[in-house]
Amino acid sequence: MKLGFFGIGLCLIPLAAAAAPVATPYANNNGALPPSSQYTGPLFKLSHAYPAKVAAPAMPWRDAIQHGRITVQNASAYAEALKAAVGKDMPTLLFDYAHWDAAARGWYNEPWLGSANGKYGGREAIHGMYVGTDELDASLFAASGLTKPISTYVLTYYDKVAAQTLNHVWSASAGMKPSVTSTSTQFAEGSLIVKAAFVTAGPDVWPVMAGTQVWPLYITTNATTGGSTLPKVTNTYLMQFDIIVKDSQSAPDTGWVFMTLVYDQNVKPGPNGIWDQMVVLGAQWGNDPQANSTVNPAAPLLQNWNNPAAPAYGGATFGWGNRLSGPNDGAMNDIAYKDGVKQQLVKNAQDSSCMSCHSTAQWNPKTNTMPSFLLPATSNPPQIASKQYIVSPPPGSPDWLRWFQNRKGNVPMDAGSIAADFDMVLAFKSLPLWYTATTGKTHALTGFDLRGKRMPPRAGK
Repeated sequence: MKLGFFGIGLCLIPLAAAAAPVATPYANNNGALPPSSQYTGPLFKLSHAYPAKVAAPAMPWRDAIQHGRITVQNASAYAEALKAAVGKDMPTLLFDYAHWDAAARGWYNEPWLGSANGKYGGREAIHGMYVGTDELDASLFAASGLTKPISTYVLTYYDKVAAQTLNHVWSASAGMKPSVTSTSTQFAEGSLIVKAAFVTAGPDVWPVMAGTQVWPLYITTNATTGGSTLPKVTNTYLMQFDIIVKDSQSAPDTGWVFMTLVYDQNVKPGPNGIWDQMVVLGAQWGNDPQANSTVNPAAPLLQNWNNPAAPAYGGATFGWGNRLSGPNDGAMNDIAYKDGVKQQLVKNAQDSSCMSCHSTAQWNPKTNTMPSFLLPATSNPPQIASKQYIVSPPPGSPDWLRWFQNRKGNVPMDAGSIAADFDMVLAFKSLPLWYTATTGKTHALTGFDLRGKRMPPRAGK
């Protein structure tokens, strides 16, 4: 049995009388530790001493656009200022891990992701990463030379301003009973959240990864090699880095700006090394609800800027109407929908975007779930047709467009739910894992990746 958030008790009494497993919200990992024969470096430590109150931060990204609204014309300057704002800390995390101390630098993690309930992995031990997408098909990146499918692994940190919200949700009960209310889930202005994404394909499989940062992970899920029953230390490669900021002044329609960086081997390393090769892919601050990109594919996007100088592979998986979505984010999917009475099957349909996905972050306290999935789908968890196609509303239809509205972070997508202010880690990961751990019932969303595919159970010991 894997040692995750369920402990193992040994006692000389009948099995039926054994003590109940103890749920541990602040587990560092899923209990599977790499043997010294494979790895002897530092291990991930969950940062969860969430601050209760933090002074309002400086916001140099606002200075970059003269404290006006972000636009297609000034989004590049805004994005570069946002990158610079986290640039004093992120190079240490990414490239000097032995000296990374998240708590000392004021960065924090969501609880419960060390949980694995013996099945679905949870945080691995070396870097605390978990599966983002179980498998991305090589055909999505054929133009950039990918020859095998890939799995992606992700790691999210909240700065001290954002971590106040983690304090409001989790700290009163030591992580055991979340306070999910219309006020507790809301982030303060200037909150920063970052996410690193690594892939299982090295330069021998995907040439665009030549020269990027390599992280060893203790994992089983690996679409590139076919994975394994037991975890092993495996090299993964830095592909993408996301930064989002709560900025209602610059982006009043949603309150947030999303920005994605991707690795570009053709950019020369500067004084910050590989960090200087992480190029802005684009920025998004709204869902452009006025642009029905199915009815009019040429409709301009007014709340989205894609960098024409970014490497081509970065934009290979842009979302609906070329709305921003990075290669890790699963904005192109095989979908099934009814066109009148006839079922249509479409491979690699553009059906999401950064903000579209995160705008579904909500929690219904009566049903203990997210009513709508991350991608346009007729149910949550999604139904799958013909073994691989997500059953979706027809593209461009009124039901489809529910995923592409501009809602502020305190407005839920579905009535009866509490909006999670775009925090997908809370709604899609932490709360389902909390429910599983504390009720003994596996939550319906446990084990799904970002694209609505259920990951196969893995042994973890």
